[in-house]
Amino acid sequence: MSKFSVKFRGVRGSYPVANKDFLQFGGNTSCVEVNVDGHLIILDAGTGLISLGNELLSKYISSGISASERTPISATVLISHIHQDHLQGFTFFRPLHIPSSKINVYGNVNYNESLSDELAELLFGKSFPLDLGDIAGNLNIRDLNETEGIILRHGEDPIIKRIENENDTKVKNNDVLITCYRSYAHPQEGVLVYKISYKDKVLVYATDKESYPGGDKKLSSFARGCNLLIHDSQYTTADYLDPFVPKQGYGHSTFEMAVEAKKQAGAEKLVFFHYDPGYDDNKLNSIKEKYKDMKDEIILAYEGLEIEL
Repeated sequence: MSKFSVKFRGVRGSYPVANKDFLQFGGNTSCVEVNVDGHLIILDAGTGLISLGNELLSKYISSGISASERTPISATVLISHIHQDHLQGFTFFRPLHIPSSKINVYGNVNYNESLSDELAELLFGKSFPLDLGDIAGNLNIRDLNETEGIILRHGEDPIIKRIENENDTKVKNNDVLITCYRSYAHPQEGVLVYKISYKDKVLVYATDKESYPGGDKKLSSFARGCNLLIHDSQYTTADYLDPFVPKQGYGHSTFEMAVEAKKQAGAEKLVFFHYDPGYDDNKLNSIKEKYKDMKDEIILAYEGLEIEL
């Protein structure tokens, strides 16, 4: 029950791809399933969320003969930002449409509107047959900022904790603690970088962020000594610096930037994530070959990859 496992459901950036040349690494957009001591935490809601939802629904149906006997689905969804590739699977997440489901969604759009208002406008109404208010499940959407943390405990609703100093980030007993900070290294309104801590294990999820010359000191401090760093790796350096279509300022890192982030944070393992949708299996395998001597420390994410912390 006390396990800390990570499963990659979607590893692409920008838009999903369906092509025979993308079967090895997968074509779904950002979604990472994290199971910590029985708590289900979902990082982003790209198209990779759909397969997870289908599996959860199957388990729900098989858990009892009638609805009253079945084990309700409970999940905490963390949204890094509201670009399409991180939301495309949300309306097709089937547990949302089961009355007994309890789905808590957190994020921060940094606009005048709330996350709930933004999701209602972007995903429902004109772009989907249902309005947000028509969702059958118990859906709670809440804005979260870097002065707050989320505590998950068995038998309780998520607890929002004020984060004022480093002592507030220490994990107690069997609590699962989720903290975040906003990186402005991604247009238009930045992105939330998340940390999930349980006992002596730490996962950091840093997608859709560009690095800086000399590295990102704020990320290095936030991710210091983590067991697993999932880091944006959308471009090769050649594509990032392409003289005709340069990618500087797009809010994404190169593979080399991700490696530097790992080194500066002292992270135990690094997972490359959020690949450009134009990078097929051959391209990614050539990148994998480049880092083969570091295979115990650096992993290329692919759909279905599972890691135990």
